[in-house]
Amino acid sequence: MMSQRSKRELLERIRPRYLKAAKKEKQTILNEFVATTGYHRKYANRLLKQGASRKRAKPKGRKKIYQGEVVVVLTRIWEICGRICSKRLHPFLPEMVKVLEWHDELHLSEETRDLLLQMSRSTIDRCLQPARFEQRKGLSTTKPGSLLKKAIPVRTFADWDDARPGFLEIDLVAHCDGSVAGQYLNTLTAVDIATGWVECVPILHRSQIMVSAAICKLRERLPFDLLGLDSDNGGEFINETLYRYCLDEEITFTRSRPYKKNDQAHVEQKNWSIVRSLIGYDRFETQEELDLLDAIYQQLRFYSNFFQPVLKLTSKERVGDKIVRHHDLAATPYHRVLQSEQVPMQVKANLINLYLQLNPVSLRKDIDALVGKLWKVIR
Repeated sequence: MMSQRSKRELLERIRPRYLKAAKKEKQTILNEFVATTGYHRKYANRLLKQGASRKRAKPKGRKKIYQGEVVVVLTRIWEICGRICSKRLHPFLPEMVKVLEWHDELHLSEETRDLLLQMSRSTIDRCLQPARFEQRKGLSTTKPGSLLKKAIPVRTFADWDDARPGFLEIDLVAHCDGSVAGQYLNTLTAVDIATGWVECVPILHRSQIMVSAAICKLRERLPFDLLGLDSDNGGEFINETLYRYCLDEEITFTRSRPYKKNDQAHVEQKNWSIVRSLIGYDRFETQEELDLLDAIYQQLRFYSNFFQPVLKLTSKERVGDKIVRHHDLAATPYHRVLQSEQVPMQVKANLINLYLQLNPVSLRKDIDALVGKLWKVIR
């Protein structure tokens, strides 16, 4: 059996003779060529007439536009913004570039700025793909509280449809490193449903007195009135102290259904994105560690509320066997508070004045430095 190379050599030798031959002679040459090479008659005829076609070079893909400096700048902004997803980062890029240039933290050429601001969400995802990472999960330390369950109404994930700021989901994050034995620190996380405003307060242990005191502290930090609290069924929340406090202060107090984490989807998400992704899963026990956590959260509240855009679910629809969720354009809790008609103008003016003084790069450096101190203490 002839090799491809031999077949090409044979074609090159007999093709000139075939082209000059008469019709009857051409038929003879074609018969011999088909018998020798084993080609189909029509294919052999085309080769003798047109010659062996050269393989076309594979067309090159689109020229890369987003590479080099623009990817470096995008990655830096992504790191400054806390490695948020593209749906949150994309609409916030123009604002973030403006803030960083205002504080002299970023110097861009016109070309780089134009490329950066014209990126789509999918392009951002592709450019940031090499930098993504995974984290491990922690333990659940919620112990059911049996007191006052009948007095505190149950709220499901679909019940609160309040567009007014002031209705908060609260939860505790345990810093126990895989073991719930002994005493360890906890973080009280609170998130406002309407605006996404987040407050974190560290507590020495998960007693009802400590939790109630932490709620009083975060209430003072909120830029709006505290109107409602929704907790899980842990005994640190479902108790007489917090129940009476909410009654006296006219705060709506509700609880989620047992073992239904989706009823507290907002705060569960913040437990991961705000606390776990920054603090991790190590065990903290001492007063020194408590003070460092408090210092971290003091800076983190400015960073997360002023420079971390959040998405808000607007509607859901079932398409076949899937649930399609629709979200609004990502905006920071700060901007959502400014858009709220229920927040007084004086409060908004104070927030604007504070925003103009905040530098996201300095905040991030301070937070990272404090986290580094915390890790040195526990090591």
